[in-house]
Amino acid sequence: MRIAVVGTGYVGLVTGTCFAETGNQVICVDIDATKVERMQRGEIPIYEPGLDILFDRNIAEERLKFTTNLEEGIEDAEVIFLALPTPPGEDGSADLKYILGVAKDLGPLLKQYVVIIDKSTVPVGTAEKVRDAIAKNAEVDFDVVSNPEFLREGVAVEDFMKPDRVVIGTTSENAKKVMEKLYAPLVRQGNPIIFMDERSAEMTKYAANSFLAMKITFMNEIANLCERVGANVDDIRKGIGTDSRIGKRFLFAGIGYGGSCFPKDVQALAKTSADYGYDFRTLKSVMEVNEDQKKKLIPMLKEHFNGNITGKTVAVWGLAFKPYTDDIREAPALENIKVLLAAGVNVTAYDPEAVENTKRLIPQVTYTHTAYAALDDADALMIFTEWPQFRTPDFGKMGKLLKNKVIFDGRNLYELELMKELGFTYYSVGRETLTVKELV
Repeated sequence: MRIAVVGTGYVGLVTGTCFAETGNQVICVDIDATKVERMQRGEIPIYEPGLDILFDRNIAEERLKFTTNLEEGIEDAEVIFLALPTPPGEDGSADLKYILGVAKDLGPLLKQYVVIIDKSTVPVGTAEKVRDAIAKNAEVDFDVVSNPEFLREGVAVEDFMKPDRVVIGTTSENAKKVMEKLYAPLVRQGNPIIFMDERSAEMTKYAANSFLAMKITFMNEIANLCERVGANVDDIRKGIGTDSRIGKRFLFAGIGYGGSCFPKDVQALAKTSADYGYDFRTLKSVMEVNEDQKKKLIPMLKEHFNGNITGKTVAVWGLAFKPYTDDIREAPALENIKVLLAAGVNVTAYDPEAVENTKRLIPQVTYTHTAYAALDDADALMIFTEWPQFRTPDFGKMGKLLKNKVIFDGRNLYELELMKELGFTYYSVGRETLTVKELV
């Protein structure tokens, strides 16, 4: 099929590259000329494991191309994906100016029937707004479909090529046939294509992400209570995760969720609820708890140093909001670093992929090229991202580099028994705090 993808952010580039991998002719359109030139030279602008291999192969085989010209990009296209930003406004609502702007531009450019697909996460009713914006200047038939993405950063290629399900919102029989043909290569193992109306598809994406955010937040509240009653949240996670009604995923306690999806989507669903006169109390609590949870380690740090952290040096491991990505949007590490700097703390930081992105936002930090270099002469270590290389470090080397063998672990990477044996003062989430006094 001939496919156009408007927008080459995270969702757009993964979508375009993966559809090219299944044999389609794909042209990606973006207004950023510098970015397009880089991609035309074979430079991939985001970090996503495995995407570079597909990107290089499909450029070489001329199935994947890039342009800044919208008219050129959609020429002869059978489907047009809109994968454009929907940033949150001050009131939490999703800003549709980019999507509706492109929709307006598309109208007079359409030369034949085409299916236009909202791939971005958008509020209920957006498909109708897109349809109206295009129809004002269109002289041919077209359909607008809602097709939300369910990609997890770090495993997005696998998620796209082997989806749990494909959700498609349309009431058009022509559009259904096109979408079935498009996705057929990706669902050969029998995973379902679920058809529904456009509004239900738009709501499905918000409901899925908000439910997962709620699940994370619930476990963080359980963890906070565990600290008071003397229970271990890791044991509780195992105890409830084996219940098939609950499941094992998204039950790890920590310092809250971040990224480009959960915070934005929870806010947007709450705003939609308010717009329709419904008080979605659960979502309000999720947002409130998550904001507090992100900075949970700061009071622990202050208490450990008797309230005086000015002039201390704190090493930070992990800047991205999750491992296997360079995405720092809404990352807990950033908020904590800003608090530390404001308190007069010197911060040294390491992340395998997210240093350059963070450096542009927070240049005051000393960034290092290795995890161990960040520890040199630091008073304590704070861990914000569960990168796998942080799970089994050289603890002996760590103990020698740190001034004090103190770790504040926001991701519960280490077993308590191991930390006891190694003689670390160890703070984590929802578990016993190990102090030097207890170890003597």
